[in-house]
Amino acid sequence: MLDKQQLLALVDKHQDELVALCADLLRIPSENPEGDTRQITSFIVEYLKKNGIESTVYESDKHRFNIVASIGKSGGKKLIYCGHSDTVPVGDFDKWSFPPFSGDIKDGYLLGRGASDMKAGLAGLIFTMVLLKRYEIPLPGELTLAVVPDEESGGEYGVPWLLENKLIEGDGCLIAEPSSELNPTIGQKGSCWFTLTVNGVPAHGSLAPFVGTNAIIDAIRAIERIRTVTDIELSPPEELTQLLSVSNRYLVENERAVTTGIFEKITCNIGTIEGGTSANVVPDSCEVAVDCRLPFGTTYDDTMAYIHRELEQLGIDYQIKPFGFKSSANYTPADDPICRAVVDNISAVLGKEAYGVLQWACSDARHFREHDIPVLQYGPAELETIHGIDEKVQVSNVINCAKVYVLTAVDFLDVK
Repeated sequence: MLDKQQLLALVDKHQDELVALCADLLRIPSENPEGDTRQITSFIVEYLKKNGIESTVYESDKHRFNIVASIGKSGGKKLIYCGHSDTVPVGDFDKWSFPPFSGDIKDGYLLGRGASDMKAGLAGLIFTMVLLKRYEIPLPGELTLAVVPDEESGGEYGVPWLLENKLIEGDGCLIAEPSSELNPTIGQKGSCWFTLTVNGVPAHGSLAPFVGTNAIIDAIRAIERIRTVTDIELSPPEELTQLLSVSNRYLVENERAVTTGIFEKITCNIGTIEGGTSANVVPDSCEVAVDCRLPFGTTYDDTMAYIHRELEQLGIDYQIKPFGFKSSANYTPADDPICRAVVDNISAVLGKEAYGVLQWACSDARHFREHDIPVLQYGPAELETIHGIDEKVQVSNVINCAKVYVLTAVDFLDVK
């Protein structure tokens, strides 16, 4: 059995292969909500096969493919390495300073849509499995790679589909979602997305506001009430005091002090507004898309009940329809074996103190916790570029994360 230094040396020896794999993934468009992952799925399956690893592909929805592959010894502990192959859309190509699907390297950064979220992390997971297989590193348990196609638009056809169909199982899970180098995310806020449709009565615009009912005006009133969710005072469970404290410490240490307290408050974003047909027609409909993120101390149902109570006071004609992400806040204890294995190996690789924190967004991690699988997230990222223009990731970060993945797999599966 190779010791840790020898394993790290193997990653260094093959780092060019890792970077090339990441670049190849970046060159394959896999934008969601379009959700077509045929090309990237074929590439990953072929790459695994070329390296002696057979995989099974499951089409959960048209052109959305899940990949499952395993190495190691059955009958022992089970570890899942999970990553999503889809990305958010590029948006306006003209705003990018480089081609979004270039996969080029410049000034020590890999460039392209999905570089940080999360094709670099996905490449690290695939590379880890290939390296362990190639050098026949003995694993006393089973390492399963799950590549899912549908995280960026709610995840219905990815992780939850695999779990509900009992196609993957584990004693722990690592998702290569973007994080800071020293701070994997061991918990996350919940999510509450919905569309608000406000109905009005059309009339000639020259007669407003004497006749008709303006749906846009009523929607503005509704938005003002909805946004008061941020003012709700909440009391998180006492057992989360330490996790909240270190998470707020993380914000300060990473120059995000302006967001201190975000883990204790409901946030509310008014994402889109659509309504009306013409300037001279009183609008009879207005639709608003809302994204609320929920801290510990409240639930999805609690939040929606509050919003309905507020809107009922306005006397408007409205409907609310949930969509996308829906969950309450969730976490994995910091002393869980999977958390300890990842955090300890981050410290070993980087030579600095690592600790787990909360995530202000949400991800596929919630599905694993719903199925009683401890999970955390750790992946390479240039956090400021995620979902934005000119997305990129530092090459050294990609390599260091891969080192953590290799060591974590060996450590976690070896612990009785």
